[in-house]
Formats: sequence, structure tokens, C-alpha cells
Amino acid sequence: MDGDRHDSREYLRDDRPRRRGGAGRLGAAVVATILAVAAFLGYRGELPGWPTLERVPAAAPAVVAPRPPLDPVAVAAGIEPVLVNINVSTKPFGVGAAGSGIVLTADGQVLTSHHVVKGAESVKVTRVSDGLVYDAQVLGYDSSTDIALLGLVGATGLTTARLGSSSGLRLRDEVLAIGNAGGTGEPTAVAGRISDLDSTILALNSADLSRKALSGMVEISAEVSSGQSGGALADHSGAVVGVIAAASGDREDEDPGVQAQRPPVGYAVPIDTAMRVVRQIRSGTPTETVHVGPTATLGVLISDARPSGARVDVAIYGLPAHNAGLADGEIITSIDGKTVTSARALRAAINKHKPHDIVELGVSGPGGQRTVRVVLAPGTPN
Repeated sequence: MDGDRHDSREYLRDDRPRRRGGAGRLGAAVVATILAVAAFLGYRGELPGWPTLERVPAAAPAVVAPRPPLDPVAVAAGIEPVLVNINVSTKPFGVGAAGSGIVLTADGQVLTSHHVVKGAESVKVTRVSDGLVYDAQVLGYDSSTDIALLGLVGATGLTTARLGSSSGLRLRDEVLAIGNAGGTGEPTAVAGRISDLDSTILALNSADLSRKALSGMVEISAEVSSGQSGGALADHSGAVVGVIAAASGDREDEDPGVQAQRPPVGYAVPIDTAMRVVRQIRSGTPTETVHVGPTATLGVLISDARPSGARVDVAIYGLPAHNAGLADGEIITSIDGKTVTSARALRAAINKHKPHDIVELGVSGPGGQRTVRVVLAPGTPN
């Protein structure tokens, strides 16, 4: 839901002001050793802070024979033609942010992380292999899995990624994470091994301290970097088996001495999970978590009401809710005749609508219960 303070994340997005120019090609040298953890701070106009992560490890499977060795240079060379850099202008301040993406179709469908395009007013995509720049539209997204699908305007004949299956991944498998590290436009690859196949992480947004839980994540013993979000996690054969999403950072439950000794790790959304979201978006049918097409907005900041409903914390001036007469502190109790039990329930209902749809809200306030008709406005991915 637009403006919901309880569902925002930054993860690995690079929020430094963007520099102009084509993307650089990946050099022959590949970062194959784990680097020291860098302390990225800030949100707007800077590299975001690392998320706080609380991990629930899965039980280790039985020991099996190792995979063939990974050749980082060869795998990186195969991924480069299907990798893109993503640059967005975000609300409310219009600052630049950057991430990575993976080309899925010849006509320009690109897989990336939801948080890379969250709040984006405009999206530009640069092909790593030749620096060609496209305007992009957000075709759909799922914040619960941190996956988004973009469409490049006017794209044809693009080289597409070879997708593997995350169901066959095993502990200790060698993998390569590659993306737009640091938002510089120069893709960087870092090798590591899978250390968990079913991590549950709690990601902390350093800007507003909101948290988002992601489950079923692949943990890798490699230091992924800011800007690599949406990039590829590839196996020894060069197949894409995951979408880079987050990295470890300072933990609230550890003292600084322990934090300094803990090796960095990265997290990726399994490709099977990502492609389930992609197929849902392509179907054109939204769900409670998957949004399809342009985003509609009420123009409110909301929170859970007690005992039930969605409390209007702020009705943003000039946007639909404010224009319809909703006031701060009022409770939205229903939408189109269906009971709203929480802020999440209201978000799910709005998620199924498109801009310019008319919704009927039941509202409770100092003057009692009333019904309000609201025309939804175009919004940014949320």
C-alpha cells in the first residue's frame, strides 16, 4: 500500500546519485575471494545501510558428492550478456538509485528485486554488454518475495538468461554472484559456497527502521555488494539459480566484537520462487501479494487499528483519500463492502485495483460511520 511505513526495505540498492555514461564491461578479473564487510550508511543519496538479518537455518541434508569445480571467469563471461544495470528516480526526493537485472525474454522482460524499483517514478535499464539504454515499465511485483518484472520499451533480439532450477541446489555447492556492485555500472562477480538452502531473514531498512521477513532464501558465503540486488546467482554450469537480494550486516543481537569476527554472507531468492512470481504476473491475475500492472494509490499512510481496521495516519494532501475527505485518525473499516481487518488487508484489496478505479470505503471517525467513494490515482511501486 502506498506510503505504508511497515513494509519498506532497501536491502542492497545503491542510492548514490547516478553518474551518466554507458555501462562498463566486465573485466577478466573476477572477485573470487570474500572481502571485508563495508559499512554503508544512509538512505537518500548514499549507499544504504546493510540490513539487520536474523537467520533461521534449515536442517543440513546428508553429505553428497561435490559438484564439478566452478570456473568464475567462464561463468561470469556467460552471464554478462544477459545482465543489465537498472537506474531509477525515486519518490519523494527524486534521487537516483541503482540495481541489477536479468534478461528473461528477447523482447525485454527483465527479472529484478522488488526493492530496486520500489517508489520508482522512472526506470532506465542499461545493457551491460553494449551500453544500450532503454526506458522500462514495471509489469508487476511481489514484495513478499522481493521480486519484480520489468518490460523494456522497444527492445528486440536480446540475449536471454539460461535458467537452472534451485530445487537441485545443495549445501557447499559453488556459486557466483554477479551484478552492478556499488552502482558504478561495472559488474562485479564474487564466488562463494551455499551455506543454507532455507534461510529466513529479517531485513532492517536503515532509513525508517521498518523490517521485512523473507523466507526460503539461499545463503551464500560471499560478500555481495550494494547495487548487486537483482543480479544473478549462477551455478558451476553458468545457469541462473537465484536472484541476489540481501547481505548480512550488523546484527542487533550481537556486540561489536562478535560482529567484526562474523564472516559476511549474501542471500538470494531461489530462481524457482522468482519464476513462480513471473508466471503469475504474466497471467495478468493479481493475488494478495502479487501486483500486476500499474500501481494504484489511495494516498495515505496507514497502520493497524485496534481492534480492527486500517488507521489513516496521514491523508496526503492532494491525493485521492484527502480529496475524498478522509482525515487523519479515521479508521477504514471496509472496501467495496468487504471488511478491512488490518492495514495489510487494505493493501491486499488495493493491490487488485488499477489507477482510476473507483472504490467504496467504509470509514469510522468522530462523526460516526460513513461511506466514501474514492477514485484511485496512479502511484509508484510499493
